[in-house]
Amino acid sequence: MTAIDLAPVWRPENHQALFRLLLEAAARPGHVANLSAHLGGAPAALGVLATLCDSTQTLADAGGLLDAGAWRFLDARPAPPEAAAFILADGAAPPGFTPQLGTLEAPETGATLIVRVERLGEGQRLILAGPGIKGDCPLHVAGLALQWLSLRAVWCAHFPLGCDIALADASRVAILPRTTTIKEG
Repeated sequence: MTAIDLAPVWRPENHQALFRLLLEAAARPGHVANLSAHLGGAPAALGVLATLCDSTQTLADAGGLLDAGAWRFLDARPAPPEAAAFILADGAAPPGFTPQLGTLEAPETGATLIVRVERLGEGQRLILAGPGIKGDCPLHVAGLALQWLSLRAVWCAHFPLGCDIALADASRVAILPRTTTIKEG
């Protein structure tokens, strides 16, 4: 029998560990989760996609950040950003799209955006508030164009409609559910 040596980011046991870390980050907006132990050097954004995407999902690579090998392993169906369940984007560039925001009958169909940033824990100070946050919580983000914040406020203005965003640097992620309010601070 021949064994295939998969990179750590593609191994099921790492997906399980990553999923637990992503759930914790979603439950505690502003918490920065370190994914590096399960990525094998792959970027955190790829770890998020490898954990959440499969052949039943649609994915838009809005910034052309994925190579052909990653697409093969993800097995997600390509779609334009306006129609995709998952969107990978570069946070340094303003978004040139409006993601799916769900409907009142199916708010869960709002997109999940994985936005690559330069660094979490440094840079512009954001103040987060909402469910899962006691009072408010600061989050520092370097490499995020300010237009992301203003457009996200519009996209998430009519709860339960909206989109969820995962900010990802090289090895860490912070999740901003649609219920989280964000102010520059």
